[in-house]
Amino acid sequence: MMILLYCLSIFFSLSPFLPATEHPHWFFRTADFVRLQSIVIQLILLILLVVFINDYTVFNCIVLGSIVASMLYQLAKVYPYSSLYPRKKPDFPSDGMVSILAGNILQTNTEYDKFIEEVQKFDPDIVLTMESNKEWEKNLNRLEPTYSHSVKVANEEFYGMHVYSKIPLKNSKINFFIEDNVPSIFFEVSVNEKENIFFACLHPAPPSPTENETSKERDAELMIVGKKIRELKKPVVVCGDMNDVVWSRVTRLFKKMSGMIDPRIGRGFFPTYHAGYWFMRFPLDHLFHTKDLFVGKMIRTKTFGSDHFAMYYEIYHKKKAKIQGKTKLNGDEREEIEEKIEDGKS
Repeated sequence: MMILLYCLSIFFSLSPFLPATEHPHWFFRTADFVRLQSIVIQLILLILLVVFINDYTVFNCIVLGSIVASMLYQLAKVYPYSSLYPRKKPDFPSDGMVSILAGNILQTNTEYDKFIEEVQKFDPDIVLTMESNKEWEKNLNRLEPTYSHSVKVANEEFYGMHVYSKIPLKNSKINFFIEDNVPSIFFEVSVNEKENIFFACLHPAPPSPTENETSKERDAELMIVGKKIRELKKPVVVCGDMNDVVWSRVTRLFKKMSGMIDPRIGRGFFPTYHAGYWFMRFPLDHLFHTKDLFVGKMIRTKTFGSDHFAMYYEIYHKKKAKIQGKTKLNGDEREEIEEKIEDGKS
């Protein structure tokens, strides 16, 4: 019993630090995804150690101290994204709003009506679907009487993407930055008579035993999009299933280089995957925005047969907002960005 307890304690003390090695293999990145779950396991292990340890030897104290230190390390990473984190509620004068419902609908899911019911319930200006193939496209065409503007990229490899909009889509573009079967969609929509918001819709492939063995492709796509956003002088929204958690180093670097804000901070984790298992849920679906915008309502939908929940956002443009300068990057960060892009392309 005690040997097993010691082994588990040592493993869960060390594994949370594996992503810090920056090794791109999925095994090293997994600890980032399960931080919430591993914090709970660490707490249980800590309680069991306190209950069953009779003699506080140097070894026992080291094991206890390691568990506590590792748990504090993880809490520091995830705390800003909890509802306990203090934040100022967005309350700015606004001169325009656009709403979007974005969801990974799961290609093999056939509960088309349930998803369309969610669209009708929230009545967003824009609908973004990921993993939508030709069969989903055929069923989503029912939206077209209301959503008359669209960009469609159906494929049968779990990376189809569709955008339906009530508002005209300007300068829409389909990109394949890293992988030929993994699209992203860029477009602009008017938020008022003067301002357009640039949208980048992404669904990079995840690092996993069944897909890409490493995170190189996903990391490269995020860095490429971040560089493009850095050059823009307009309001920007990045939205989609990023297949990464917000506290990972790569996503934090993406936010820094693009100068974007995560509206999840201080509101809650909003875990969107896996919809079928409450104890194994991670926040994988994200929306980031520049400082001239703010998010009002932010709601997770009901289940609709997919392994993801969808997310609904109301995005407001700040009245008389000035274009913000981007955060400066140091030499190491610039070098890391270029290395990740080259690694993803190789």
